[in-house]
Order: sequence, then structure tokens, then C-alpha cells
Amino acid sequence: MKKHIVLIGLPGSGKTSVGRIVAERLQTEFVDIDTIILRKEGKPIAMIFAEKGEAAFREMEHRETEVALELAASVIATGGGWAAQPGNLEQARARCWLVYLKTKAETATARAVPEGTRPMLHGDDPVARMRDLLKEREAQYLTADAVVETDRKTADEVATEVARLARSGAAW
Repeated sequence: MKKHIVLIGLPGSGKTSVGRIVAERLQTEFVDIDTIILRKEGKPIAMIFAEKGEAAFREMEHRETEVALELAASVIATGGGWAAQPGNLEQARARCWLVYLKTKAETATARAVPEGTRPMLHGDDPVARMRDLLKEREAQYLTADAVVETDRKTADEVATEVARLARSGAAW
């Protein structure tokens, strides 16, 4: 039976870029949780954080991920903090195959900061903040079913590896 493939990792690790390609290769749907929230709220994630706070955003993120997990098997890109929220990984594990897109804080920052849409990276030193996020979250990320390194790889190369692993019997 096919399972969802849920991509977790830091902001800028490639969850959205890689997820789109993996879904295309596996001929399934791609679900980006941040995009769903952005559309429903009609405002950027950074504005949701500013107006409603992180706790409200995390609740939206949890709810939308649960909805996605109830649908047909797909590739799901969660927000960077989803995996670090208590209970999320445990609740999702039976319905999905978790893939940690592992990247160094410096690489993730270089990919994420130019967009300017990542509320957890606002401030004077986004690299230091990304290091802090990695330190806070990596223990949860490492509980994934697979870890795929993304540094010095294109999204296409990472997607090839994720799809290959999924087809090898782990999920697809």
C-alpha cells in the first residue's frame, strides 16, 4: 500500500522544490502546507506570525497536515517547524513515510533568506537563527524514516534520491 511521503527539514532545505519533482516522478499529487495556509488566510506566513502568533500558525499547520494525510497518498511538504511540534510526528508516522531533507544551516539560510518570507529567520543574523533552529529541531528530524543530504545537490538530484528510496519499497 502506498503511503504519503512527508518531507521535513529546515526552511530552505528544499521541501517545496524537491516535493514538486518527487510528486511528478511518482505521478501523484503534491501538497504544500504553507501554500494552503497562505491561500486560506489570504496573507503571507510572516504576517500570520505577526498578527496571530506562532502558536496559532502551528495549529493551522497541524490541522492542514492532518487533512492532507486523510486524502489519497501524495507528497507533502510541511513547514520547517511542523516536525518539532509535540505529537505531530507520532500522529503522522503510521500514515506516511518521513524524509528528512538534511542541510547545513548556512546552506538553508542562503536558500531561504532571499525570499524574505520566513518569519523564524527575521533579525540581524539569520545564519545564527538557522543554527538555533537546527539545534532545536534536529533530534526530531533525525527520527525520520530516511535522511537525504541536500548540500551541494540540485533539487533534481535530491528528488531522484527520494523517489528511488520511496520506490525501493519504503513507501511507494
